[in-house]
Amino acid sequence: MSRTLAFPVSSALEVRRSRFLGSALPVADREGALAEVARLRAEHPGAAHVCWALLAGGQSGMSDDGEPSGTAGRPILEVLRHHELEGVLGVVVRYFGGVKLGAGGLVRAYTDAIATALADAETVERVRETVLELRADYADAERVRRWADAEGFAEPEAEYGADVVLRLRLPETERAAALRAIADLGQGRVRVDDQGE
Repeated sequence: MSRTLAFPVSSALEVRRSRFLGSALPVADREGALAEVARLRAEHPGAAHVCWALLAGGQSGMSDDGEPSGTAGRPILEVLRHHELEGVLGVVVRYFGGVKLGAGGLVRAYTDAIATALADAETVERVRETVLELRADYADAERVRRWADAEGFAEPEAEYGADVVLRLRLPETERAAALRAIADLGQGRVRVDDQGE
């Protein structure tokens, strides 16, 4: 059973006049993680470095963002691993204070920034999801959309053409019940192509 964060957490740390702003947040995939890194870069245009690490199965990765190799991304990743998290992005924004910290000092600062953010973080069981791709006429698609909303599933993405293509993300444990409900709603007219994730 893997765990992720219930909500984003953050910290602020000063080490020899450099400020280290640590953040850890749950993300669905690498694309979502890179969007968050870009958002933080935009929010902190004066920062010297925006270093990160992602634990997300086969999509994991890290970046030292110009810091000496192995002094930022790897320490952040190791803290995430130590907390046994999955689907989590750790980011540390550094504002350089004019004093070089050396490799050991950088490793300690990046480790402390993310560990401080995670110190009181609430974790939850990570629920494996599946994606159902549905093709239906407009009337059936609207019935499926209302049903998905009532079930509390994320609003399906839709493409409109001759048919409507809906992509519905839901917990894998709900897959069988969802397929039965969709078959009933569309009286067998809704075509399903599920893409487990």
